[in-house]
Amino acid sequence: MNASTDSQASAPRANPLRGAWQACSGALSRAARTALDIALPTLCVACREPVAGVGVCADCWTQLSFIERPYCPRLGIPFVYDPGSDMLSMEAIANPPAYQRARAAVRYDDVAKVLVHALKYQDRTDLAPAMGRWMARAGTELLEAADVLIPVPLHWRRGWSRRYNQSGVLARIIAAQSGVPVMPDLLQRIRPTRQQVGLSRTDRARNVQGAFKIATERTGEIQGRRVVLIDDVLTSGATVDACARVLLRAKAAQVDVLVFARVVDTMKAPI
Repeated sequence: MNASTDSQASAPRANPLRGAWQACSGALSRAARTALDIALPTLCVACREPVAGVGVCADCWTQLSFIERPYCPRLGIPFVYDPGSDMLSMEAIANPPAYQRARAAVRYDDVAKVLVHALKYQDRTDLAPAMGRWMARAGTELLEAADVLIPVPLHWRRGWSRRYNQSGVLARIIAAQSGVPVMPDLLQRIRPTRQQVGLSRTDRARNVQGAFKIATERTGEIQGRRVVLIDDVLTSGATVDACARVLLRAKAAQVDVLVFARVVDTMKAPI
């Protein structure tokens, strides 16, 4: 018997039973996943009705109030009528922020609030792709001129308890959509702050004063660059304003803000 015959004789034979078992096991696994999907369908995060895919059902989708023009060119606050392309809101004139422009995908209404809370507190990171895409659309003009995205950071203790920063998750989605890179750890929250919910505008500003910094050895990474700050919600703007001031002190060329939702006071008109 020659060497080739020996090698053929010594080669292990395919086990038909093993192959059949693997095929059967794969089929059973797929069947189990299908059965689980049927038994536990994906629910709308807002109304808990079954929904195909992830996120919100068609009825709740219609309740999301997307922010479209006309809006304040500085703060992105929607106007009830078109006052002209250069007309600022009362807020922009009375309290101009450190950042240049702010844009939001939706108003912070009931459905938007449920989405934000689910992403932030309930580990619903599966909502981030849709939310991030809506943000990228709303912030097109900001992203076209941007050099870098910077998510508003959490203090390390809060980040440890939540296991992720919702602003960082959204920033990665927007980066994939826009091609603008993310610098997730450049800006740091160096002291824990109280939850901003329930605080007055003055208390919100005081709460975040001195809470953010950039390490001295890293300030060169931001000099001359156009930054878009990413966050989930804009209420008074105190947090993003504090972040913008730190970035501008580090010689960033410009700071804009892009959020998923913003609080809108419909009683105020442009002037």
